[in-house]
Amino acid sequence: MPVLNRAAEMQDEIAEWRRQIHREPELLFAVEKTAAFVADKLKEFGVDEIVTGIGRTGVVGIIRGKSEGRTIGLRADMDALPIDETSGKPWSSTVKGKMHACGHDGHTAMLLGAAKYLAETRNFAGSVAVIFQPAEEGGGGGNEMVKDGMMERFGIAEVYGMHNLPGMPVGSFGTRPGPIMAATDEFTIAVKGRGGHAALPHKTVDPIVIGSYVVTALQTIVSRVADPIASLVVSVTKFNAGFAHNVIPETAQLAGTVRTLNPDMREEAEARIRQICGGLAAAHGAEITVSYHRNYPVTVNHADETGHAVSVAEDIAGTAAVDPALNPMMGGEDFSYMLLARPGAFIFLGNGDTAGLHHPAYDFNDDAIPHGVTYWVKLAESRLAA
Repeated sequence: MPVLNRAAEMQDEIAEWRRQIHREPELLFAVEKTAAFVADKLKEFGVDEIVTGIGRTGVVGIIRGKSEGRTIGLRADMDALPIDETSGKPWSSTVKGKMHACGHDGHTAMLLGAAKYLAETRNFAGSVAVIFQPAEEGGGGGNEMVKDGMMERFGIAEVYGMHNLPGMPVGSFGTRPGPIMAATDEFTIAVKGRGGHAALPHKTVDPIVIGSYVVTALQTIVSRVADPIASLVVSVTKFNAGFAHNVIPETAQLAGTVRTLNPDMREEAEARIRQICGGLAAAHGAEITVSYHRNYPVTVNHADETGHAVSVAEDIAGTAAVDPALNPMMGGEDFSYMLLARPGAFIFLGNGDTAGLHHPAYDFNDDAIPHGVTYWVKLAESRLAA
């Protein structure tokens, strides 16, 4: 089964929606224009129920089929990133410092295209909840929608997500059962020593030297603590200290991220960071405090639902164009909260040979639109077979 003829016919229209969203990117929960655009389109399509303000600024549309039955959810994210765009496309961002560098404009447009088709045909039993989520890029909008009672309010039994992937050919899909994206924890480490004259280091407790030891020691968590087969990233991404050439400062501050694919390794990494900092503080006569924030959990696909997602993708693209055992990625995704609340699956859709995600030259590939729309439609129709 190739892409739907109707999806191919709608490609230009959907691409124009996508480009309109792209021109006016919005961050985190402040997606009022995008959410209003989505709600207006759903109304235009004749969607049966449209609810705004879920999870602060999320939108949910309910499309009822030809007969009674259960409800499945299809989710897209709406927010952009705080990046200046360099793509040079005619539809580039018109808002300085903001751009759709992760393809959420494409995700939203494809789900709108699927909603239009499903509202026209209604070739299923039960209901489809089309979910448009704010604040995926660090705000935890998926968690906010779940906490707002979305699953219970609309009786959602299963939930599915999709994300584009640069480097994967257009028309291809990839997913896997189990962990597919990492937990994304963040840490901040404050080192307090004793400042003084740079020519008299023996009268100081140098937080820069101690902080350097911290950076080096943290690398041993991956190299000497974690099982070599396990997936773990510990990256120090900030180191701030000092203000003059001839002054040893009083304090230094480090920050970074921990990425894991299983709960035990997540616990171990945090514990080791705290132990290392405590030991180095005692050894050097300094004070070291660790602030550790648990961010998005691991995105874990459910086996049965992932198997069905693979089957739908193979029907569309052929088995050669679908990777059912895609390697997990150490990026994070707040669709993880929805998969904790309900069974479902997260799948990747090829974006072709484009700039990478979160790159200032990135742009969603509109050639992927018919494939994404077809996937959503066929997933809904097969999970809610009349």
